Amino acid sequence: MPLTNFPKTLEKFEIETYKKPRSIRELRKTHVPFSGSPQKHPYRPGKIVLIVDPYSSNSIYYEFNASDISFVEELPHIVDIEGEVVNMARIWVKKMSIGVRSTPFVVAEIIR
Repeated sequence: MPLTNFPKTLEKFEIETYKKPRSIRELRKTHVPFSGSPQKHPYRPGKIVLIVDPYSSNSIYYEFNASDISFVEELPHIVDIEGEVVNMARIWVKKMSIGVRSTPFVVAEIIR
């Protein structure tokens, strides 16, 4: 009997090629960690989109320049009820870099 709910194959992501820093303690002095699901930007190849909680109805996401990311740690993947796998990672972004934080919402009422 074949397994129908087996997790799908993960797609490799280019940022996996970053090298491990010599010291995490030194990295913390010059970088800030952000965790989420990294995605390629839909139309800007030099940017990375990091979705903080991919299955939340109130999710936020960050955009960073790929050149500002110095190290990436792979975190445990998330698997939904249909067996679809979502990559999770912790990225280390240089301090004083410019990032964008977005919170999408549905316009329904005035938020106070």
